[in-house]
Amino acid sequence: MEQHEVVPDVLSATPPGVAEVTWPSGVKAELGNVVTPTQMQDIPQVSWDTESGALYTVIMTDPDAPSRSKPKYREWHHWLVHDVPGLDLSKGKTHAAYIGAGPPKGSGLHRYVILIYKQPGPLTIEEPAKPRSTAGRASWKANDFAAKYNLGSPVAANFVQAEWDDYVPKLYESLGS
Repeated sequence: MEQHEVVPDVLSATPPGVAEVTWPSGVKAELGNVVTPTQMQDIPQVSWDTESGALYTVIMTDPDAPSRSKPKYREWHHWLVHDVPGLDLSKGKTHAAYIGAGPPKGSGLHRYVILIYKQPGPLTIEEPAKPRSTAGRASWKANDFAAKYNLGSPVAANFVQAEWDDYVPKLYESLGS
């Protein structure tokens, strides 16, 4: 996390656990490995060490929007599911629909960070839910969200890096952008 500056760009410290993240394409997050947007287009499976009866929040964020050298929209919010019982994402509440990697052409590698927070109890999120569109996703901060909802520090995290490929224009088209 420190080598690729996820700490301090997204987190203040490395979480104690490493989340296992596997996309349907078969690609896995390995703490900064390089993958493609094509490989990240579908919702991944995510697992981490859980506590019985606990609820979790799963977030995916890109601190490198529109580029790592000029991150004026840090962070771009790709996904948020809360009230996840154990590892069953399908039983959680999707607050921000999943949008895979879509780095602009020529912007270089972007870091896509998956964060897992243990919740103190069920969440009631005040902000409007985000459908599968780009509205309201730029300049969003995972740390601010965690502080607002008393989530503390993440219990696990992982990340990959990706840069533009020929899937990105298809993603933009599907989002109406």
